[in-house]
Amino acid sequence: MRNFLITVNGKQYEVGVEEIGETASAPRAVPVVSAPPAAPAVGGKGTKVLSPFPGLIKSLLVENGASVKKDQPILVLEAMKMDNDITSPCDGTVTFNVQKGANVESDALLAVIA
Repeated sequence: MRNFLITVNGKQYEVGVEEIGETASAPRAVPVVSAPPAAPAVGGKGTKVLSPFPGLIKSLLVENGASVKKDQPILVLEAMKMDNDITSPCDGTVTFNVQKGANVESDALLAVIA
């Protein structure tokens, strides 16, 4: 079996291709399931801010560790060429789990408000 990395729509997949003999008409692609990378641990408890959809982190609107109020915009998530403000769900101190320029999937941990 030979393993290859392919990129589809900006997302990387690891694919294993197995040779099944000369009589076969075409090689068969067998997906290799890889666990997604673990998110960095965030100390303490708090309210998680999750990505509502896949997109690109266009900008962080407050500094890491800043005090924020409920419904205050904390970052801009670009999806389908539109900027979307992601707001704080509660009052507290923000700890970001992403950086400007990062691509995120739906339900990715963006920040924790403690």
